[in-house]
Amino acid sequence: MTEKTRRIIMGVVGVSLLGVCVAMLRIADFGTDPFTVMVVSVAHKTKLSYQVYPLVIGLFIVFVFFVNRKYIGIVTAINLVLVGIIADTVHRFLLQFSEFYTLGVRVGMFVATLLLLCLASSLYIVADLGVSSYDALSLIMRDKNLAQYRICRIITDASCVLIGILLAGFSGIGIGTIITAFFMGPITQFIQTNIAEPLRYGKNKKVNKKG
Repeated sequence: MTEKTRRIIMGVVGVSLLGVCVAMLRIADFGTDPFTVMVVSVAHKTKLSYQVYPLVIGLFIVFVFFVNRKYIGIVTAINLVLVGIIADTVHRFLLQFSEFYTLGVRVGMFVATLLLLCLASSLYIVADLGVSSYDALSLIMRDKNLAQYRICRIITDASCVLIGILLAGFSGIGIGTIITAFFMGPITQFIQTNIAEPLRYGKNKKVNKKG
């Protein structure tokens, strides 16, 4: 298998897993992800409902395009189209088993989803075929040598949560939101270094990339 083929597979699998994770997080119901918290709070404050979501995404894409357009690629487009479709499909499927979702099951589902979410992000980041406009923010910060990726991701996620609290209180924020904000960056960087990069480059090849 060529490296290009591996990259394409990693990108598509990463985005597909992301859709599955969105559905599982909705079922686990421990709070929405930091980015969604921010979008919903802005929608609440502006009374524009979910029209805000494509607006925010559009503004982020424009920002990324002018700051570092290498993070906009085929995976960016696939992300916009595929994630929502997969998330809705998987969510409808999982709802059929709602009677089995005890607290313990939901906790286990959240932990598994957080790990899968970090794996998904690692795969399409390392594939280097574009990322979501929000994911690009922490990568751009890393490229500017502000900090390692894990710290930059904590900064962007925590900022989203803070904006959400300032605009709309604690609506939509749960323990899962806080855990995601502070642990997704470090776990993603670990998986990126120990799983995703070896998948693309091979175990013995050194990768000249920032952490």
